[in-house]
Amino acid sequence: MNTIWKSDAYAKINLGLHVLNRLENGYHEIETGFVFIEWIDEIRMQLAKTTQVNYGNQLLDNRQDTLIHKALESLKKRGFSIPELKIDVKKRIPIGAGLGGGSSDAATTLRMVNQIAELGIKPDELAEIGATLGADVPIFIKGETCFASGIGTQLKSIDIQPDAWIVTVYPNFEASTAEAYQNCYPESERDYSLLEVLSNQELDEWQYLLENDLEKSVIPFKPRIGDFKDQMYDFGAMYSAMSGSGSSVFGLFEQDFVALAAYEAFLSLNYPVSITKPRFKPDFTIYSLI
Repeated sequence: MNTIWKSDAYAKINLGLHVLNRLENGYHEIETGFVFIEWIDEIRMQLAKTTQVNYGNQLLDNRQDTLIHKALESLKKRGFSIPELKIDVKKRIPIGAGLGGGSSDAATTLRMVNQIAELGIKPDELAEIGATLGADVPIFIKGETCFASGIGTQLKSIDIQPDAWIVTVYPNFEASTAEAYQNCYPESERDYSLLEVLSNQELDEWQYLLENDLEKSVIPFKPRIGDFKDQMYDFGAMYSAMSGSGSSVFGLFEQDFVALAAYEAFLSLNYPVSITKPRFKPDFTIYSLI
C-alpha cells in the first residue's frame, strides 16, 4: 500500500514590525517578532507516476508557479533527486493575508520532501534554500518563535509566543505586500528596542510600544483594517495589530470567554477567523499514514 505522508503548515503573525531601511535590491531591512497561530494548511504527499499539486481551488490548481512548485524546483536546481509526488493541500490559510500561508506551504514542502526522499539536507541549508523562495520561509523551516532582522531571514530564537488568546480575522480582501513597502517610510533611528519590548515588557504595555510600521501605508487605502483593530479593542483586546503587510488583524486577549466572544462575532459576520490558545506550540511532525 502506498504510504501517505502528512504535515501541517501553520500561519504566523508579526509582533511589531519596524521598517529600518530600503535596500538597493528592492528588499527592506526590518525587525519583527514571529509567532504561530492555530490556522493551518494540511499537506499530504504520496509517491506517484507524475508530480501534481492539488489545492482543491480552481485558481491555484491551474497554476504551476505556486510556492510549492517553486520549492520542488529549487531542490531540483540544486541537483537533488526527488521522486514524483502527488501533493494534496487543504488550503485554509487565506491568501494575501499577511499570515505567511504560501511561505509556510513552501517550508513544509521542503521539510517533507527532505524526509521522504532521504536527502539529508541540514536545517540551516534547508533554510537557505527557503530564503530564495521568500523572506518568511526560514521561520517555518526553523519552527520556533523568533526575532527576525535583516530582510527577515536573520533569526534569533526567543520564546515570545504570547501567554494570551489570539483571535485573528481576515477581512475578505487581500493586501499587496509590494505596495505596503513601497508606500512606507523607513526609520532607522528608534526610541526603544523592539526586541527589548517583546522580551521584557508586560502585555498590557504593548499597545503603547509595539508598532507595525506598515499600518501607516496600508490602512489609509484599506480602512476596514483600522476598523477591525478598533473592534478588537472594543471587544476587550489587550493589544491588536495588522499582521505583516496585511490584510489580517489579530487581537490578544487575557480571558478565554472574551476572546471567544470576539471570535464568534467575526464568525457570525462571515469573516474567516481563528482562535489560538495561550502559549501555543505548533506540531511540525511529519506523520506517515498507511
